[in-house]
Amino acid sequence: MAESSPAAAESSRPGPRVLLGLLALVAAVGVVVSLAAWAFLELIHQMQVFVFTDLPKDLGYHGGAPSWWYLVVLALAGLLVALAITRLPGHGGHVAAEGLKVGGAPTEPIELPGVLLASLATIGLGLVLGPEAPLIGLGAGLGLFAIRSIRRDAPDQVQAVIAASGSFAAMAMIFSSPIIAAVILIEAMGLDREKLPKVLVPGLLAAGVGSLISIGMGSLTGLSTSDYSLAPLPVAELAEPTLAEFAWTIPLAVAVAALGFVILRLGLRVHRTVMTRPWLLMTAAGALVACLAIAFNEISGKGIEQVLFSGQDALPELIGEAGSWSVGALLLLLAFKGLAWSFSLGSFRGGPTFPALFIGAAAGILASHLPGFAETGAIGVGMGAGIVSVLRLPLAAVVLSTLLVSQGGAGAGPLIIVGVVVAYLATMALDRAFVDSGSA
Repeated sequence: MAESSPAAAESSRPGPRVLLGLLALVAAVGVVVSLAAWAFLELIHQMQVFVFTDLPKDLGYHGGAPSWWYLVVLALAGLLVALAITRLPGHGGHVAAEGLKVGGAPTEPIELPGVLLASLATIGLGLVLGPEAPLIGLGAGLGLFAIRSIRRDAPDQVQAVIAASGSFAAMAMIFSSPIIAAVILIEAMGLDREKLPKVLVPGLLAAGVGSLISIGMGSLTGLSTSDYSLAPLPVAELAEPTLAEFAWTIPLAVAVAALGFVILRLGLRVHRTVMTRPWLLMTAAGALVACLAIAFNEISGKGIEQVLFSGQDALPELIGEAGSWSVGALLLLLAFKGLAWSFSLGSFRGGPTFPALFIGAAAGILASHLPGFAETGAIGVGMGAGIVSVLRLPLAAVVLSTLLVSQGGAGAGPLIIVGVVVAYLATMALDRAFVDSGSA
């Protein structure tokens, strides 16, 4: 098959006036999507505060919500997600146990109510999933709605670019960084040399708009995502890695990759079971996640919130108070949070990135008890390995985990790169050994 010539490729590119018009539309869509994403994230935050803090206090539980409260709330979440999946278009969004699915058909506008209901019930009511997947769907759906409202017969390629740009803008809200949003989405899309330029420039512009909105645009809007967006973590300085730290990086990365693989495989099994009787089994899954959190609290003495929720709010506290966690408590956290995450992955709707970060950070704190393994390096390696084991995106894993431990200096960077590469290879080997052989 003959390859397209440079002249043909050049002629297929839009002219300057068309490109400027497209970028102007992308910027406008970016503003609208960013504001919608901010409202979505703020609503999740306010839901969690109301359901787990304000409402119990109003009912007389001034010492915090009682244990049975979590059973009722998470069972209700199961009912609401079952409603979205079985009664509304779009099946509530993509299955979280399948990873962060990007690059296929974008979320249609008609599917947004189901996606929003399922994700609000999941994340707002305390299940162990994050908001990045529904944000991608929200951005794409609003982008398609905008371009179709302006021009119903817009070419499919233009619709795809606007939908992708909406996802870029929405993702930039939660990560407070256009770079992280762009790296994750571009790598996840797997764009080839021909498609990359067509998506990259509009996507970066939309991500920049989203990041601008996420930091509040100063006094212009007064908006803020400080309650729920990621920021560099409070880690100690690590000037340069040692040979011992490189040696410990390899087994830690393999262990986190194996843990992530087991959690995802269990999540897929849960999904196949739950979908046979969604109304009953999703309600039971929500109650089971609550039971895991309550059991962890009773055994370890640590808070229920360490097992529930996506982990993005608890992550800075976990790292800031790493010294108060014993080896036994960390092992319990990995076991109970991992199981709760598996049932959430298979039953509910949301994204896997933030629980992967939390699990990886906990594994890193546990590994920092090893001789010669600095806490900052171990946490960075654990988070990078956790992300790549779930998302299969090595560049995004390196960039995100490096930025999160950036307060510790540049010393953790080489360890993170080695850890991500090792975890990625271990994950691919596990896929070949168990997934491919099982489907053969």
